[in-house]
Amino acid sequence: MAKLILVRHGKSSWNKLGLWTGHTDVELIEEGHVEAERAGELLRDIDVHHAHVSHLKRTHQTLEGIKRGLGREDIEPEKHHALNERHYGVHTGKNKWEVKEAVGEEEFMKIRRNWDHFIPEGETLKDVHARVVPYYESAILPQLIAGKNVLVVSHGNTLRALVKYLENIPEEFICDVEIGTGEVLCYDIDEAGVVGSKEIRGGAKPF
Repeated sequence: MAKLILVRHGKSSWNKLGLWTGHTDVELIEEGHVEAERAGELLRDIDVHHAHVSHLKRTHQTLEGIKRGLGREDIEPEKHHALNERHYGVHTGKNKWEVKEAVGEEEFMKIRRNWDHFIPEGETLKDVHARVVPYYESAILPQLIAGKNVLVVSHGNTLRALVKYLENIPEEFICDVEIGTGEVLCYDIDEAGVVGSKEIRGGAKPF
């Protein structure tokens, strides 16, 4: 039985400010580095064989913290744009709480959490799902089927899309799925690639 480990990156400078980040390549703040190292400490009972990160440096910095927490400097990740955060289009860089005040609770939740709510110049969660699932099936799943433990460090919405796939969550319920910075999700994957039990380890309140 292999382990699939999903970790959302640690808190970034724009997380702290409440800004929609998307593809903006911001860095972790000190709290985020601490969250990352703590995630590694929580995974010391698992021998990580492979790691995957996005092209954005907040995932790279998080992986470095995880490596410190694990006491493992030998982990070299595969980097792929399919693991990048959702593109927030015209909302990129906006303060989400100011947007909420401007558009109201209902529209705000559609922007933030809905499956297929359109954002001009951006992506829906459905779009993210359409890029992350093929990457999982082609690059990550074969490693799991081979019995290897795989670490994926990515972003809140990207991981929400992947969790939807792994847990077969209906579209109407995906709005209830939130993943905090530094949160660790562990799945058992059998030799046929079937998802078994899930364990949540640590993590901060979602931003």
